[in-house]
Amino acid sequence: MNLPKKMEDYSRDELINIINANEAIVAKNSRDISAIKLLTQAHLRLANFQAAAQTLSNLLKIDATQIWAYHELANILQRFAKPEEAKDMIRQALLVDSKNAQSHTLFGTLLAEENNLIAGEWHFRRALELSPDNPKIQSKLALSLVQQGKTDEAYTLYQRASELAPNDFEIIAHWSKLCEVTGNLKQADTLLKKASKIASPTAVDLLRSSYLARIGQHQQAIDIISISKNPSGDALLERGRAYDRLGQYDNAWQDFVSGKNKILHEAPGLEYQTSAIEKFFTELTSFFSADMLHQLPRASVRGACPQPIFILGSPRSGTTLTERALSAHSEIVAGGELTFIAELRELTNKILPTPTFPKNLAYSCTADFRQLATLFRDHYLARAESAGLLNSKAKYFTDKMPFNEIYLPIIKMAFPESPIIQLTRNPLDISVSMISHRINHGFHCAYRVENIFHHLNAVHNLTRHYSAVMSGVMDSNILPLKYENFVDQQEQETRNMINHIGLPFEAACLSFHSNKSYTPTPSYIQVQSKVTDSAIERYKNYRTHLQTYQTEFATLISAQGY
Repeated sequence: MNLPKKMEDYSRDELINIINANEAIVAKNSRDISAIKLLTQAHLRLANFQAAAQTLSNLLKIDATQIWAYHELANILQRFAKPEEAKDMIRQALLVDSKNAQSHTLFGTLLAEENNLIAGEWHFRRALELSPDNPKIQSKLALSLVQQGKTDEAYTLYQRASELAPNDFEIIAHWSKLCEVTGNLKQADTLLKKASKIASPTAVDLLRSSYLARIGQHQQAIDIISISKNPSGDALLERGRAYDRLGQYDNAWQDFVSGKNKILHEAPGLEYQTSAIEKFFTELTSFFSADMLHQLPRASVRGACPQPIFILGSPRSGTTLTERALSAHSEIVAGGELTFIAELRELTNKILPTPTFPKNLAYSCTADFRQLATLFRDHYLARAESAGLLNSKAKYFTDKMPFNEIYLPIIKMAFPESPIIQLTRNPLDISVSMISHRINHGFHCAYRVENIFHHLNAVHNLTRHYSAVMSGVMDSNILPLKYENFVDQQEQETRNMINHIGLPFEAACLSFHSNKSYTPTPSYIQVQSKVTDSAIERYKNYRTHLQTYQTEFATLISAQGY
């Protein structure tokens, strides 16, 4: 059945007719790929995701070589927050054809979406080797590099991609954003003007608003989003941040909450699973007792290579600021947000007899599995090597992945002597900052205020448990640091950190703001400036909106000394 129009041009009734017609065809011939493709596309257009998935699964049972079916299934699974199953689909596609550029591109995209940027970059580069003149792949690789702070190569890739596809809106849009975040505002403006000629004005609204906010024209940034008939969730967040800068806090809060709700509506898989998180944290608390920590093996230090410094804390707690200060030291390289510690959970479930983390770690208390701690260490360092972090002559590299503290016993198994810095910040300030940005750390807790509160409290209780049971066992090399103290006493707290790591102090650590390189964080502009107290007690601007959650947060605030 050939269709004269694009699928998006058909009405609901027409799509239903297409489904009925092609179901009849498939019933007679289960291998009719053209009919199956049309059937799948019509189901997807009508958001009949389960029916589409079943159609694709049936096809793959008959013919496991249909690469496109794996791709479509992966997209459906990812939509409903099943990333592991989605990646398995692409792995199967790559087993069928390891040289399929689209499979590598999709795998890279899936990895990037869960912040596994280094692994994602590898697949994008493989895809580009297979399809060197594909501008879409060049653009995706460039975006991955930008998210890692590797802006120079990203710029070159966007330039090449734009030459190959001069009228591709997505390429121009991402390139303009790169220019904006790196301070090349003139070219950012030029690219935005070009983008507006290619796409509808509304498609450029978010980028234009972000650009105007960057140059201090906050009211103009607000006006652009306000004119739009149906602004996206991200656009509402951008407008909310502009309202915040103008002191219009009620409007800002409304946009933050509405923006997050809209994103969740469009991607329901991002919902925070409260009961599942509580179950997981209960399992961690129950398993990691003082007795168990005494029994767990610990790896030796693998010499002749840089060692990790773990910066623990929630998003927006000052982890980036801390990393910037430390990496200004000649012996420390910034590693950024590394996914390697969380990967050890998956590794555990693959190599131990039962996939029941954390309970299966008990196997490591016997002689035949005591090498687990060494495997943890070597897996982590192998991943660090793939990221180029072991090539440096420096002694250390940083790992500031948010919420890594929930895996603190694993960190201490793999790197018992590595320095750890544990950051805290007023939970109310953290919550305001998290709700105002798109952040997926913490099992997607940042999309609702009540979930932010729940997760911060759960992590606090877990780390408090760790502190109690680790006493005298695995608690060395952990330096607590309050964000507010760092801001108020920058030199003293910086000296404390450098001394804790065991390095001589260097004055460059106090002037890290002079390094204007882009750091991939929502506060990328602030971390290029001198440290100020402007973000301290920011929550007071939203006091009335936070009162609803006052009871839930009272205990946590008191426990952390605020």
